[in-house]
Amino acid sequence: MTKYTIYGLLLLLSTLTFSSCKKFLEERSPDEIKPETVADLQSLMNGEAYPYQIVTDTYVDLLTDDIQSNGLGRTFDGNPDDVYLPYLQNGTRVFKWDARMFDGDPILSLGTDSWSIYYTKIKGCNTVIDNLGKVSGSAEQKNALLGQVLFLRAYYYLKLVTLYGQPYSGVGIDPNVSLGVPLILNSVVTDQYPVRNTLKEVYGQIEKDLLEAAGLLKANFTEASTFRVGHIAAYSLLTRLYLYMGRAEDMDKVIQYANLVLTERPVLTQMKSFFDAGGFSGGKIYDVTVSPEVVWVYGINPNAPNGYFPEQRNDRPPYTVSGSLAALYETSTEADDRKDLRYSGYFRMGSVNNAAYLLGNGKIGSIPKYGTDGIRIAEVYLNRAEAYAKKFLNGDVSSAAKANADLNTLRASRYDTRNVAYQPVNYSNANDLFKFCQDERRRELCLESGHRWMDIKRWGLNITHHFIDADGTMTDYTLRSGSLIYALPIPFTATLKNGRLAQNPR
Repeated sequence: MTKYTIYGLLLLLSTLTFSSCKKFLEERSPDEIKPETVADLQSLMNGEAYPYQIVTDTYVDLLTDDIQSNGLGRTFDGNPDDVYLPYLQNGTRVFKWDARMFDGDPILSLGTDSWSIYYTKIKGCNTVIDNLGKVSGSAEQKNALLGQVLFLRAYYYLKLVTLYGQPYSGVGIDPNVSLGVPLILNSVVTDQYPVRNTLKEVYGQIEKDLLEAAGLLKANFTEASTFRVGHIAAYSLLTRLYLYMGRAEDMDKVIQYANLVLTERPVLTQMKSFFDAGGFSGGKIYDVTVSPEVVWVYGINPNAPNGYFPEQRNDRPPYTVSGSLAALYETSTEADDRKDLRYSGYFRMGSVNNAAYLLGNGKIGSIPKYGTDGIRIAEVYLNRAEAYAKKFLNGDVSSAAKANADLNTLRASRYDTRNVAYQPVNYSNANDLFKFCQDERRRELCLESGHRWMDIKRWGLNITHHFIDADGTMTDYTLRSGSLIYALPIPFTATLKNGRLAQNPR
């Protein structure tokens, strides 16, 4: 083969689990494999572009104030629980915001190499795009595939740039100069390694892909399930993109696309419906069988133990939900009025000596074989509420009522209103309203899709971690507003392969 080869030929080899793709692969030698029909490309897209049960970003919550350190648990005889030791060690560098947090193969094997994981998926998107003109099929079929892979490519680039780049509108950040990530927009392999594009270039490409995807999907594709993306997903992701860009002019675009979403899909899951005759039934916000607000879902089930969050044994695991997050919820022990149902519905519960605490993400049950990454209608309400709140901060008094309305619409769906009516909030002070928006985002979007980490970055928050080591010694580490670590270190495996890849400064 020449050095200029479509790496789709290699990608196709990894899609053997997909029957339609497997058939045509088996009939050809590796050097002759070429997709010939739209169905071939769809199989490739399903296997190489969609995320499915992708394991990535498992570490991101450790960077935030939603997780606390508990040190090393103890066995019944009072000795350190060595089973917990690897979990404590795995999370140590990340929890401390260590600039070398991604140095070393063991840590990269735990889903922390978001760089290579997302670029592999981008490669799959580019392969589909580059082969669309070479296969048989109708224009509608091809445009449906193109819309999906453009959305997915934009989604992965937004993930990458929010992990490895500074916030677009951060204090002292010039998006025309500040580095984002390399833009790779075709599947041709060359001898030239890519350099990092600027934040402006990366965000501009994401916007371009999403706008094109939205039009193509609306005109050509109706998703059959929440495991596929349609135009509502594209509109929703545009609200996230513009909110992250954060300029005054972007707030109008957040509102514009949120309006498009909520005109078609205004429904939120009423958490009171999770009660049955026996009490709280344990319905979950990301369970697509009971939660109509899920737009798109993927990922691994967070109930499964991973390298940072094991199942509880005799004491609290090394890392659990922080007390500061737990304290944000209005709770009650009254059987007929449980107040904010997210407290009992969004977390797994642990107990030590009959004292309950929040163990981890409980937004999906233990049975579903998918996770809690993706897009929900609740986020769109919150994005629009924040956009209105920012307009209020800038002097648009009429936006206050609209922000309050969106917040109340969301909160009314989250409170126990079986017997007691929800009491609306009504903030008339701009700063108070914005602070409430921030807290409401944290309550609603906690431990999900890296939302809190990006919110900390774009709002420039100071947070302090109290790290407890294996010996029980506590040391404080503070992430200052505007920290260099807002742009996470690029994994050493990526910089080792590509000498032109500039590492983030420390």
